[in-house]
Formats: sequence, structure tokens, C-alpha cells
Amino acid sequence: MKNRFMKGFAAVAAVAFVTGLAVTPAHAAGEIVVWADETRGPNLAKVIAAKGDWVAGYTIKVVTYSSFDALKDAFDKASGTTGPDIVVAANDWVPTAAKSGKLAPVTLTASQKANFNATQFFDLSYKGKLYGIPVDINNVAMIFNTKLVSSAPKSFGDMVDYYKANKVSKNLKAGLCIAGGGMSWGAHSVFSALGADAYLMTKKGTVNTVQSFNPSVFGANVKKYLLDANGKSNGFFPASDTGCKDNFLAGTVPFAVIGNWEWKDYVAKGFEMNLMPVPSVNGGYGHMFGSVSGALLTTFADKHGVAAGAKSLLVNFFASGAGQAAYQAVEGRPPAAKEASSSTMLSAGQKGFGSAAALAGIPQIGAFLNNNKGGANYWDSAPAYWTAVLIDRKNPVIEARKLAAIWKGNVASGKSDL
Repeated sequence: MKNRFMKGFAAVAAVAFVTGLAVTPAHAAGEIVVWADETRGPNLAKVIAAKGDWVAGYTIKVVTYSSFDALKDAFDKASGTTGPDIVVAANDWVPTAAKSGKLAPVTLTASQKANFNATQFFDLSYKGKLYGIPVDINNVAMIFNTKLVSSAPKSFGDMVDYYKANKVSKNLKAGLCIAGGGMSWGAHSVFSALGADAYLMTKKGTVNTVQSFNPSVFGANVKKYLLDANGKSNGFFPASDTGCKDNFLAGTVPFAVIGNWEWKDYVAKGFEMNLMPVPSVNGGYGHMFGSVSGALLTTFADKHGVAAGAKSLLVNFFASGAGQAAYQAVEGRPPAAKEASSSTMLSAGQKGFGSAAALAGIPQIGAFLNNNKGGANYWDSAPAYWTAVLIDRKNPVIEARKLAAIWKGNVASGKSDL
């Protein structure tokens, strides 16, 4: 769950495949070359071919690689003569590729930036410079069963109250559970809704590297909403994701966090895509990880003499509502651009996940999450908290203090890698 990009983009191109690897033709004059993997590439090519004037005076060729790994291997080995002008890749490629000099900075106007959530640029930036355009989002959101709940809950407390009032009569197995993303990645929005974020983000999309969450507030909220008078789990939020999806589909759980890679499973069972972030205890929303894939500008474009055209393609196609809507109508992922999120070309599932990310998404920052200098990495410490409090019945405030110290230490040691 640390990066769900791994299957992705592709497009049309005059490309031959030999033993699973693409053979890249030489660059032609006035030709912008885009590299992508085996699933995104054909979709990109189809959309770009349908409207051939995204960049006047240039032709666009999309080179498709046989897998994401093959794409990365080719880009790692690329040179000025063989490399692409734009590569559609995972956000975690940016630091290494920027340091190696293979990526070129991208400059957007204020209006162009306003078409995206500010935190999405964090995913594609290194040392304060932006290197690409956010293309699509990988996130979770909460869905509710309208046969049990008539309208969207306004706060975390509303959900808990419903569960307590209907637990016996409706034979509920839980109130809110994690169906997609696991108890680390998928459950971050529950942590956040109760007052604990892995790192604190400002509205401008930067990280507060000094402070951590308030463990006393978070621990008190866990005690109030998730425990009974004896300090035992009240059953509202399970410490494990086991059985969550099946229980929700069976109608014995009213609220569930699901992933944007599985929304069609719920549509097939007749559920509405009434997606939203997990409501917080104060009426706001809990933050979910919303990492993005990106269309990254390379320094090779300048060597090929098509830097101006490549930049125009990034702006006119990848950064535009029209371009992202047309592409995601084929690809089926939630678009990153706000202008595309309401397009009639998109499904209710895509719109719902995109809206949830715009409201409460934060970037997935590996420098902090994968770090264990604070005592343990995020991926291990997060589910360990739920086990300690909801199963082992340890004090939620004391355990929260330990967790806050771990996460604060990881941020402090990881900030130099941003």
C-alpha cells in the first residue's frame, strides 16, 4: 500500500517490442516523445490521437513500455539521445531523477496552480522546485450504506451514535471499518479524524517539521468515541481490516473506507458512490493519503529542441481540465485537476474520489513514512496503536504519546530528504 501507482499509463506509438522491452525510435524533428507503461500508454495515445492539436506545430508520439519496471529501467538508463521529453511516472521518482539532472523544473501560473490541490505539488517537487503535473490521484474515501443511513454523517460522533443506537436491532458487526488500504495507509483518515496526522500540513502544502499531533487530545477522542466505560473497544472501529469489505457489502456495517481501485465492486452490488472523507470529531474531515502520478518534464526535451512544445503539452493537455477529463474517461482513475472532477465524461466513482481528495487529501511522503529514526516507521507504528488500545486495552493517551514521539522523530530526521 505504500505506492499504488505501480500499474499505470500508456499510449499509441510506432513502437516494436522485443523480449518485453520497447525499442525506441530516433527522435524526429518537431516530435514530442512521451514515455509511459503498458496500461496508461495505450489510453494516452488514444486520447491524444483523437484531438491532434494539443500543441500546434508539433507531433506527439507515446512510447509504451511492457511494464512499469521496464519503464523505470529504461528511464534510469536514458541519455540525451535516447530519453523522452516527458515521462509519466510515480511521484517517488522525482527526488532521484531531479538530483541526477534528468528532470527539468516546471513553472505554472497562479490560475494553473489553482486547478490543483496545493499538497499535490508537494508530491512532484524537490528542494522547492516543481518537476511535473499531477495527473491522477491514488486515495481512499468513505462510503455509507443508504439502506442503513439516509444521509451523510456530519461528524465522527454522528457515526458512533448511529452505531450504538442500532448495533443490536440491525445486527451490526462494526460501525466504521477499513475495507481498502489496510490499517496503515487506508486508516490514516481515521487517525486524522480523531486528531492524529502522520505529519502536519499547512494550507499552502508545506510540512510543519517541528510539531506533531497533540497526543492528549487524540487519546481523549479515542477513549470517548472508540472505548466503553471499562476501557474496552465498543466495537465501532475494529483494529483489523479482516472481513470489512464482505461485512459492508452484506449490510452489517454502515460506513467503510474503500480504495479508488475497487469502486466498481461496490457499484456492481448496487451501492451508491456517495463518497466523502471520514468526518472528524469537530465537523471537519480526516486527511487521507492522496498520492499522485505525474507527467514529468525531462531535460532531454531541451536537447531535442522541443522544450517549448513539451511545456505546452504539459499545460494544454496534462494540466487542463479538458485534457484530464478526456484521458480519465478512458483510464478510469480520479483526475487530479479540479476542473476535470465534475466532467460528465467521468463516473460517479471517479468524481467521488476526486472530490474527497480535494477536500482532505495530503501527499504520501516516503521520507517521513518509511523512516524509522523515531523508533519505528509509520507503516508499523500505526496499526500497532490500534492493537495496543483496542485489543490489548492499553491506555489510549499513554500510547498516543509514544506514537506522537515516533512520528515527530521520523519527520525531523526525514526533512533533509525533501
